[in-house]
Amino acid sequence: MYSLHVKREKAHQDCIWSCDWGVLGGGAPPDPPAEGEELPPARDPEDIIVTGGLDDTVRVWNYKDGEVELRHKMTDHSLGVVSVAVSADGSRLASSSLDSAIHIWDIDTGSKIQSIENGPVDAWTVTFSPDGKFIATGSHSGRVNLYSTETGKREEQLDTKGKFTLSLAFSPDGKYLASGAIDGIISVFDMETKKVKHSIEEHAMPIRSLAFSYDSQKLLTGSDDGHMKLFDALSGNLLGTMSGHTSWVLSVAFSPDGEHFASSSSDHSVKVWDIPSKQCVHTFTEHTDQVWGVKYNSDGSRLISVSDDECLNVYAIPV
Repeated sequence: MYSLHVKREKAHQDCIWSCDWGVLGGGAPPDPPAEGEELPPARDPEDIIVTGGLDDTVRVWNYKDGEVELRHKMTDHSLGVVSVAVSADGSRLASSSLDSAIHIWDIDTGSKIQSIENGPVDAWTVTFSPDGKFIATGSHSGRVNLYSTETGKREEQLDTKGKFTLSLAFSPDGKYLASGAIDGIISVFDMETKKVKHSIEEHAMPIRSLAFSYDSQKLLTGSDDGHMKLFDALSGNLLGTMSGHTSWVLSVAFSPDGEHFASSSSDHSVKVWDIPSKQCVHTFTEHTDQVWGVKYNSDGSRLISVSDDECLNVYAIPV
């Protein structure tokens, strides 16, 4: 059964523009213990939800037994938070803001680990590389900057030779980085050569969101043209177009099952799609304003969405 599981009203004091899931304590420890030292005691994995809003805050939530409880509220940004991302091991969180700062946080303690100055332009989107060593962020010039998570220094700059980068996604295997621009052009970089492998021109309007499938084989895009498109990541070929929203598509996310994805839109709805049939199988209409972000949890049984209505919704998804 598809159902609204939890609705957290007034999750922020203003519009919520970004969200992510993480599992804290679920990965291997980052460093093996030195000789003679004991391993720290294993901890039970905790489901963590992260949100960023125009109230200038980043919030970390515990999700357990159908309850969403605030764990940390970070107030270091001076303007609205437009992008949040959790590292693959669940230990760290990156946030970017209209104040053009990027912060990296320890999710467990809520303390700030690193700040990256991205220059005078806002970093509209931020994402971790799968190995957690880099943070990628877009820029107005169409260049994608890669910063070291350890030092905060810029290590690489990838040039799309295009317009303002609105969206970014790494493939889970780390081989590709896709960027979506305000003019609708998608650039897929080969991360070995740092060169553009594909330049895809299938949308005519801004690409608000990109996502790779968990097997890194497919790339999904959502655009202001109201369409979602599925591409073969290796060849760049179009596999299908899905339509059903009556306004801009603001966010897309693959389910871990590889058979479904979710989308959210300015039309206030969240939709779940079946990939083989390219059909919408469920529409959630619990938001009262545009829905900026959707994300699945690690097993695909829950889906979150965040909206201008200041609500954080958690949906139950049949698996």
